Amino acid sequence: MNPPRPAVGPDLRISVVICVHTEDRWEDILAAVASVRAQSHPAHELLLVVDHHQRLLDRLTEHFARAPGGARPPGSPPAPLRVLANAGPRGLSAGRNTGIAAADGEVIAFLDDDAVAERDWLRHFAAAYADPAVMAVGGRTEPVWESGRRPLWFPEEFDWVVGCTYRGLPAGKVRVRNVLGGNASFRRVAFDLAGGFTTGIGRDGDRRPLGCEETELCIRISQVLPDAVLLIDDRAVIHHRVPAERRRFRYFRGRAYAEGLSKALVARSVGARDGLAAERRHTVRVLPAGVLRGLRDALLGRPGGAARAGAIVAGAAAAAGGYAWGTVRARAKPTPLLPGPVDDMAGGPAAAAHEGAPA
Repeated sequence: MNPPRPAVGPDLRISVVICVHTEDRWEDILAAVASVRAQSHPAHELLLVVDHHQRLLDRLTEHFARAPGGARPPGSPPAPLRVLANAGPRGLSAGRNTGIAAADGEVIAFLDDDAVAERDWLRHFAAAYADPAVMAVGGRTEPVWESGRRPLWFPEEFDWVVGCTYRGLPAGKVRVRNVLGGNASFRRVAFDLAGGFTTGIGRDGDRRPLGCEETELCIRISQVLPDAVLLIDDRAVIHHRVPAERRRFRYFRGRAYAEGLSKALVARSVGARDGLAAERRHTVRVLPAGVLRGLRDALLGRPGGAARAGAIVAGAAAAAGGYAWGTVRARAKPTPLLPGPVDDMAGGPAAAAHEGAPA
């Protein structure tokens, strides 16, 4: 099936979805919104989806009703901003599906609530969609360490632990298996054909820091549309805040273990061959090179080298352990994983009653 070709260039309508879940990130949320409003390619609309947090929902609705404007390119009208309640079960996947259902842009972009986008973020996304075969475009996510600097022991090969672009991803504008969810965009027709994000894989705010919902979605898009092109353009940059607690080894190890659990769910959903292809390459090529690099740095007397090598080994072991346990658990309790609906989640009374004033 060949989807119709949408508008391109400056006429391409990009809806931006930011999913939020805690008042602790209030300033981060406002900064994320401001960065979207300042884009050189103006967003068609901005949707804030609140994950089952009534006080935050009310606070955001009131705030943007009182302050509907905001920074934006000179002469451009402000993009409409709506505050919506997550119309599905608790979690990031259902929140994104709520945003997809409410959006009417030809492309839907996702930005983390604790990140800010550079001015040309959407412009680079829009340029990539000039090719009608392109179904998803991601960008580069740079860490902003709350402490002011990267921990000496923290290996760049594991920057995915803190939601950022990691060593081993190809540079430039390249075709990939999957984009990274906090800095990603999808053509609307991809959701129409492949369904939305699968609930039960990603984060839900309470349990282990699971992930991989965007990986599973991208693989499913490629299975439904074998000719689909998925890209990363590393000029589409966002800056992601990394809080102090995420620079601790305990979080590092726990997040790696949770990634293994998530990969087991992805493999069950889309098959191990597609679900683990990139991970095998990363494990066989990138991680051993990182260990050798760390050991070399240690021999040269550079600080943190041995610790980085050890962290790579520990992170890989934790992820493998999580995958093994996740596989056993999935076989013992084979609960089906289904893509979330994206055509009927945004029209419920909770969402309609809390739409913010157009900004």
